[in-house]
Amino acid sequence: MQKKEVNIFIPCCVDEFYPYIAFDLIALVEKLGFKANYNTEQTCCGRVLYDNGNWKEAKAVGEKFIEDFSGYSSIVTCSATCVGYVKNNLGKLFYNTSYHNSYKSLAERIMDISEFIHVSKPDCNIGAEFPFKVFLHNNCKSLNEYDVQEEVRFILDKVKGLHLVNEERCDFCCGYGSGLYMYNEPVSTFLTKRKIEKALSLGAEYITSTDTTCLMQMDNYIRKNNLNIKTIHLVSLLMYSSKKDNE
Repeated sequence: MQKKEVNIFIPCCVDEFYPYIAFDLIALVEKLGFKANYNTEQTCCGRVLYDNGNWKEAKAVGEKFIEDFSGYSSIVTCSATCVGYVKNNLGKLFYNTSYHNSYKSLAERIMDISEFIHVSKPDCNIGAEFPFKVFLHNNCKSLNEYDVQEEVRFILDKVKGLHLVNEERCDFCCGYGSGLYMYNEPVSTFLTKRKIEKALSLGAEYITSTDTTCLMQMDNYIRKNNLNIKTIHLVSLLMYSSKKDNE
C-alpha cells in the first residue's frame, strides 16, 4: 500500500542553526507512517518581514511560499509560530487577489507537528521515551495565535519516563518576543532569566517547546551562565529514544 504523502516545511531558524531538527521532523513523520516530501526550493513564510511592517516584501515571500506548497497534501512543520502567522495573518496580504483561494487552501492544510500527531494518531502514543524532568515552554504565538498547548501536553503525557514539571502561571514570555532581544536587550534578558529560573526551581533537566527561536534564546542564556539545564525541541524529544536505539 502506497504511503500518503506529506509536505515538510522547514522554518528559517531550523534551516540555518539547527538542521538536525529538520531531519528529526522528517524521521518522525515517516515513523507515523507517511512519506515525507521536502521541496528544496522552499524558503521563508515571511513572518519576520510582516511583523516588522515590511508588508510589500512579506507579500512577495508569501507568494513564493504559496506556490512552493501548492497542491492538496498536508503541510507539516516544527514551528507553531510560523503556522500561527500563516493561518491568521498571511491571508491579509492576499485578500481579493489572485492568490486568495490558493492561500485559503494552504491555510487549511498547514499544521504544526503537534497538531499533526493528534490528527494522524489520536492516542498520541508513538513509542517515545525520554527519562528526564521536562519544563514545557508554550511560546507566546502558540498561546495567542495557534492554540496547541493542550495537544503538546497530551503528547508529552504519552512519553515513557518523562516527568512534566510545569505548574500554573508558567506561561510567560521567554524574552525572544519577535525580536525583543534586538531592540530591548535588558527586558529580553530579564524575561529569559525569569523563565529559566522558573524551570530550574521546578527541578527541570530540559526545557522543550514547539519553537526553535524561543529555545535558541534560552539556550544562549544557559550557555552564557553555565546553567545545569538543556533545551530540546519537541520533535527531537520525541525522536530521542529512536536515535539512541540506532547508536
